[in-house]
Amino acid sequence: MSVILAIESSCDETSVAICNNGKITANVIANQTIHENYGGVIPELASRVHQQNIVPVVQQALTDAKVSKKDLNAVAFTRGPGLLGSLLVGVSFAKSFALALDLPLVAVNHMHAHILAHFIDEPKPAFPFLCLTVSGGHTQIVLVKDYFDMEIVGETLDDAAGEAFDKTAKILNLPYPGGPLIDKHAKEGDPLAFKFPEPQIRDLNYSFSGLKTAILYFIRAQEKENPDFIASHLNDICASVQYSIVHILLNKLKKAAAQYGIREIAIAGGVSANSGLRLALQNMAGQLNWNIYIPAFQYCTDNAAMIAIAGYHKYLKGDFVGQDVAPLSRMEF
Repeated sequence: MSVILAIESSCDETSVAICNNGKITANVIANQTIHENYGGVIPELASRVHQQNIVPVVQQALTDAKVSKKDLNAVAFTRGPGLLGSLLVGVSFAKSFALALDLPLVAVNHMHAHILAHFIDEPKPAFPFLCLTVSGGHTQIVLVKDYFDMEIVGETLDDAAGEAFDKTAKILNLPYPGGPLIDKHAKEGDPLAFKFPEPQIRDLNYSFSGLKTAILYFIRAQEKENPDFIASHLNDICASVQYSIVHILLNKLKKAAAQYGIREIAIAGGVSANSGLRLALQNMAGQLNWNIYIPAFQYCTDNAAMIAIAGYHKYLKGDFVGQDVAPLSRMEF
């Protein structure tokens, strides 16, 4: 039996989860709304809010899971990658908490955890599988051979897909966070109303900076002719942008699946909550006879449940770290 408390603080969500013998029994997430005033995450403010949230979120998770501190067997935490100040809050708390209770520490790679979120609920993918991990900071195609034997076979050379959504939202004067709002408006629009260029990038890699620039120039040109262009065509713009980003993502994923001969396909990360991506993946799976795995919404964005399940599998291996462990803003995959 193992009861693991897990902490996630890589960006602007303070989250704590409890994993009881491989089952998630609590997953508490405290979101930070202060960043909405600035149109993006302010690292210093994020760190301060993490400091305010960490203790009550830990207490709430213990309460929800109906366990006490004396029931715990280990403390897992996000070591990186992420905002260094935010990570420092979670890592420092985890180290102090573990030291006080004489518990082992388990350090988790945030990007590994996004992929391992697929092992929280049924159905679980079989090894090997391909995982398209898409978030605000990362876009990767990962060949997953085992729980911690993973290889990046394709990744973005510049902006991530999530950045393309968020920066497009800024261009359209949508409030932060803009990605979910583009998804919302896209549902009411025509995805073929406007066509944007598809970057021609080598191998299985991605690039979204050119697409972002093309969208900016397109909007500027249209607004010169019609100052109300955005307001009168918002749904169609959002639908067309979303269609383009999803098309780019899945074209490379399709190529990777053929190249490696794999039909077990998963998506992960914040953008995996996008309804357009989910629907397009389901359609492609039907055409290509894939077995696909899409995480529940609560496990798409940053959350401690994914840290807990990754920590659980590391705990089984006895993969612990010492009190000298430090957070890493960049972390080797």
